[in-house]
Amino acid sequence: MTRTSEPLPAWEGATVVVEPPEVTTGSWAGAPSAVLVDDTYYLAYRLRLPIGAGRGYANVLAKSTDGVTFEPFAEVRREEFDSDSLERPALLRAPDGRWRLYVSAATPGTKHWRVVLLEADTPEKLPLATPRTVLPGDETAGVKDPVVVHAAGRWHLWASVHPLESDEHADRMTTEYATSPDGVEWTWQGTALAGRPGEWDARGVRFASVVVDGERALALYDGRATAEENWEEATGLAHGRLGEDGLFSGFTADPRGPRRSPFAPGGLRYVSVVPLPDGATRIYYEGTRADGAHELRSELLR
Repeated sequence: MTRTSEPLPAWEGATVVVEPPEVTTGSWAGAPSAVLVDDTYYLAYRLRLPIGAGRGYANVLAKSTDGVTFEPFAEVRREEFDSDSLERPALLRAPDGRWRLYVSAATPGTKHWRVVLLEADTPEKLPLATPRTVLPGDETAGVKDPVVVHAAGRWHLWASVHPLESDEHADRMTTEYATSPDGVEWTWQGTALAGRPGEWDARGVRFASVVVDGERALALYDGRATAEENWEEATGLAHGRLGEDGLFSGFTADPRGPRRSPFAPGGLRYVSVVPLPDGATRIYYEGTRADGAHELRSELLR
């Protein structure tokens, strides 16, 4: 995996895939999770309105033949999970052919988050599945925004974990690593990446994608330096390896600076990476527009 192959957004030349639901700060289309299956792109993303007007009210499922023009075909809404808000979903097809959607749901009246699994034979049936909580969190920590990969004979997951000792610090986040034999019952293995004091990611880090290439792994992650940068994170890289024990070792942040939107306050986050059969890569991400809203964008990298 060379530096020239790193799937980082350039912003210029990107295509807007989904517009925000409203033209206002706090209105977002983004937090994408994309896969390519049988020549069809499947995309899960979150729609959000400002706090007090709906927050993350839906995760939408859409499909496309060209990776740019998407047709929504299903959605799940926050009310179905007794949730104040939904955040980034994780969409994938398991090795057995079944489809999974891991949904991040906020517990009403708290800063707590949990992750719920929907599973079905087809992506169209996912909203009809019976939800199962697979990452409950607890009274000390909220868990959300999972990145899920099946590699080396087992399931691997990286999730954003937030401390809940006080509301003042609930925006802080580390990326924690877990493994599973089935993608349902998870065992925590430790911290994959934490913020670095004095750096652009000091306040917290959240994995957005993990690309596995043999024994090497590349993570694209969201980070912020201060609490004021919450919701406007930038994107950086971290490098890890698969050990002889079948576990990914702790990731190390790349020393280069992050990628940001050209529009203040510069949010560019949740990069989802889709390798293509011809060796190219298509990426999807959420970015801040000139009017302060967030849009879902895509780039083709060759």
